[in-house]
Amino acid sequence: MKLYDFSLAPNPRRVRMFLAEKGIEIPTQQVDIRDREQFGEAFLAINPHSVVPVLELDDGTRIGESVAICRYIEEQHPEPALMGSDAKEKAVIEMWNRRAEFEGFGAAAEAVRNSLPLFEDRGAPGVPGGVPQIPALVGRGQQSMGRFFDKLDKQLAENGYVAGDAFSIADITAFVAIEFGKRAEIEMPDSCPNVARWHEEMTARPSASA
Repeated sequence: MKLYDFSLAPNPRRVRMFLAEKGIEIPTQQVDIRDREQFGEAFLAINPHSVVPVLELDDGTRIGESVAICRYIEEQHPEPALMGSDAKEKAVIEMWNRRAEFEGFGAAAEAVRNSLPLFEDRGAPGVPGGVPQIPALVGRGQQSMGRFFDKLDKQLAENGYVAGDAFSIADITAFVAIEFGKRAEIEMPDSCPNVARWHEEMTARPSASA
């Protein structure tokens, strides 16, 4: 297997953290999206959607999308279970992972992609011709992220982790979303002590540096 990766991008980081929590190492190939390598013919042959990560299996199958890659790894290496062990647990983790992805990660991406000079013509990922930034979306992303912090703080007031009592992929997604948001100067509110406690614990996990 091979993982097409970019060390500075948030979605590949989610996969690397997942692999680290599983104790699995997969050879990687860096795709420098800063230099638009994802739009070159060589990578388009790997993934015509022009985004990373991509997991290439030994039989040549290529799996894009972070959660799809993690699902494959989970099925191949079920322990420790990071996506749930029974029907209820799997559903609850999926619910919170989607919330973290849509309400947290999506909000952070909206603010980052519409504010940083690096993304001047890349307001949306994977579009070769470019998408202009919309400055008004920065504020919307920041506001959405604020609502996500509030929702997450209430959840963590009664739970050790995002989806309950056990660490899961939902924690990875929420953590990477918060870290990604820092690039747009979105900081954790002082009014969210439960998120602060959880974030400190997440930062201390070895997988956080994957």
